[in-house]
Amino acid sequence: MCKEKVTVYCGEGKGKTAAALGYAIQAASHGDSVIIVQFFKGKESEEMEFLRRLEPEIKVFSFSRLGRDFSELSKEEQQEEGMNIRNGFNFAKKVLVTGECSLLVLDDFLGLLNSQLVSEEELEILMNAKSEDTELMFTGRVMNDALRKYTGKIYEIHENSGECC
Repeated sequence: MCKEKVTVYCGEGKGKTAAALGYAIQAASHGDSVIIVQFFKGKESEEMEFLRRLEPEIKVFSFSRLGRDFSELSKEEQQEEGMNIRNGFNFAKKVLVTGECSLLVLDDFLGLLNSQLVSEEELEILMNAKSEDTELMFTGRVMNDALRKYTGKIYEIHENSGECC
């Protein structure tokens, strides 16, 4: 597996998804096919609506339906949302196995690992499904140690207190 083709944007600061989307647009402008799978972001954003206009070069899929933080959901809602998220994870595996795209962005995937909605074993299966040619990008707040061994580039994004360097 080519670690250089696995990138993570993580940290407490804002802009992780924006950085990944910017990279996705750049890749699409160079002729690459891009698929973006969003987890935990159920409400349609203006950015996502705009990206949907860029199909077929960039395809966007969102598997969260309730639009609220997972920890704030009732047990029943967590079960329902968990099934939606599992569908998204299975879709991402299928995309990697079939080689449907040059770049696969898994937005807020780190949250799946950290909340244990996806196990380390499932992560390993996902990573083994990736071909050498496919670039894979993850976003989320907290970098997971299980993912670190597969990752070539890790960008940590932090809030700036207003002071410069």
